Amino acid sequence: MRTYILKRLFLALPALWGAVTLVFLALHAAPGDPMDMILPPDLAGAAGEEIVARIRAEYGFDRPLYAQYLIYLGRLTRLDFGRSLRTHTPIVRDLARRIPNTLQLGVISLGIAASLGVVLGVLSAVRRDSWIDNSTMFAALFGVSIPNFWFGFMLMLLFGLYWRILPPSGFGGPLYTPEGIRHAILPALTLGLASAGILARFTRSSVLDILGEDYVRTARAKGLAERVVIIRHAMKNALIPIVTILGIQLGAVLSGSVIVETVFAWPGIGRYLVTGINTRDFPVVQGAVLVVAVSFVLANLLTDLAYAYIDPRVRYE
Repeated sequence: MRTYILKRLFLALPALWGAVTLVFLALHAAPGDPMDMILPPDLAGAAGEEIVARIRAEYGFDRPLYAQYLIYLGRLTRLDFGRSLRTHTPIVRDLARRIPNTLQLGVISLGIAASLGVVLGVLSAVRRDSWIDNSTMFAALFGVSIPNFWFGFMLMLLFGLYWRILPPSGFGGPLYTPEGIRHAILPALTLGLASAGILARFTRSSVLDILGEDYVRTARAKGLAERVVIIRHAMKNALIPIVTILGIQLGAVLSGSVIVETVFAWPGIGRYLVTGINTRDFPVVQGAVLVVAVSFVLANLLTDLAYAYIDPRVRYE
C-alpha cells in the first residue's frame, strides 16, 4: 500500500506541472499589463517611466518569458509562491489563512451532500416508480440543473433579507462558534444541495443494479428483513460508484467553489482566485490554481484507497 501511494504521488507531479505551466502561459498571453493594476493612472513623464522600470525589475517582468518561468518553478520547489502584486503580502501566508475557511465550508457541504444524497437515492431505488421516487428524482434534477449563483441568491433573499433568519453573506469565524455556524449555513446549503442531487441520482442507479442480482434475491428468499437486505447486502456492493462521485465532490469542495465563495463573500480559495484574476495578480492566480490541482490529486488518491476497504477484492500491489 505504501508503494502504491508513493507511486501515485510521483505520477501526480506531471499533472501538477502541466496545470502550473498552462496557467503561467495563459496569464502571460492574456491582453493587458499587470502594471496598470499596481501604478496610479496619473503616473507619467521620465520619473514615471523610471518607477515602472524599477517595479518591473523587482517582480522580474523585464526578463524573457522562459526566464520568468524557470524562476517560478525554482521558487515552487522551495514552496515560495511569491508575493501578491496588489497587496505585497506573501502568497503562502494568504493561502494558509484562507485554506481553513474553505475546508470548513467543504466539510459541512460534503456532509449535507452525503447524508441527503445517499439516503434519498436508496429510498428512491427501494420505492421505484412510486411518488417518492418521482418526487425525489425531480428534486435531484432541479438541484443539478439550477446554477449555484442563482440558488445562492435565492437563499440570501429568502433567509437573509426577507425572513432575516440567517446572515446573507460574510464570514462569522470558526465553526465552533455560533456566529461561524450561522454564516456557514447558506453557502454550505448552496454547495451541498447541488452535490446531493448528483449523488442521489448515482446512488439510485447503483442500488437498482444491485437489487437485481441473484444474491439479493437469495437473501430475500431466506426471509431476511428488507432493511437488512438493503444495508448489509445491497449498499455494501453499491458503494464503489457512490464513493467515486463523493471523491469528485471532495476535490471540488476542498479546492473551494469559486462561484459560491464569491456570492457569499466567503474568504476562501475560490474568492481569492477570482480576486487574483480580476486584478491580473499573476502570483495569486498561480498559487490558488496549484492548491486546486493538489486538492483534486489528493481527493482521487483518497478515493482509490477507499476502494480497498470497501471491496476486499481490490488490492494495490
